Amino acid sequence: MPALSPVLRVVSDLPSAVPGVWHADSLSAGPLQAQPTGHALLDAQLPGGGWPVGAMTEVLQARPGLHEWQLVLPALVQAAALRRGAVVVVAPPHEPFVPALQAQGLRAERLCRLQASQPQAALWATEQALRCRDVMAVLAWLPQAQPAALRRLQLAAAQQQQLLWVFRGGDAAGQASPAMLRVQLQGLPLPGHPAGAPQMQVHILKRKGPPLDQALSLPACPSLLAQVLQAQASRRMAAQQYAQQLVQGRSSPSLAPVGSVPAAASMVESAHALDRIAPAVSG
Repeated sequence: MPALSPVLRVVSDLPSAVPGVWHADSLSAGPLQAQPTGHALLDAQLPGGGWPVGAMTEVLQARPGLHEWQLVLPALVQAAALRRGAVVVVAPPHEPFVPALQAQGLRAERLCRLQASQPQAALWATEQALRCRDVMAVLAWLPQAQPAALRRLQLAAAQQQQLLWVFRGGDAAGQASPAMLRVQLQGLPLPGHPAGAPQMQVHILKRKGPPLDQALSLPACPSLLAQVLQAQASRRMAAQQYAQQLVQGRSSPSLAPVGSVPAAASMVESAHALDRIAPAVSG
């Protein structure tokens, strides 16, 4: 009796929609609970249209404390308006500037900051916060966390259906991670003004869907601060150009009257004033 030859079917032969089956070349459309990020461009690239609820999102960046709040704050504000519970912040590199968070809609009484002196203490505090039913979301800075510890956090978040963001260094991109969603965050300087970073690039390293090679550019600061930074950059550049013209014995009528040294000084003074305003607005 001749042996039966197996019949192989390519993906194109399979039905486009099979209950319980996810095609890796498309975003997962299963029953995934997600919280919109507040960034429409990012939502369009995430399964469920937002941050996964009851699962871990891992955020990697070279400089901790730079853009994390602007990335997650819109989602926190939306979630806090619909759900009860605290927002627990574990081992942040800088103390959160509460007035700036309140100005964008996150009330101070919803925040709980836990500072840990040792990495193990930070891990323990994160896990305990996730096991508390009165906690809505957890943001934890755990640069030294190992995959086994991250798996425990993933399980704890699933039990209480909480939002969980774990922030680690950019060098962790090559390590294995149990996170359902993994992104890398990088700030982009404002042209002509290296101190400002009104845009951030988000690289999606891992998602339940096909790879995304192109990074997403998102606002890295509130609109009010962006206006301050742009005005700051314009005034600084104008002051520098006019000062150079004075040194070279030339002046530009478009910047100030000929020989108007007080005008140049006023421009410099205005630039310094905006330097002092910007941190207060950004927090």
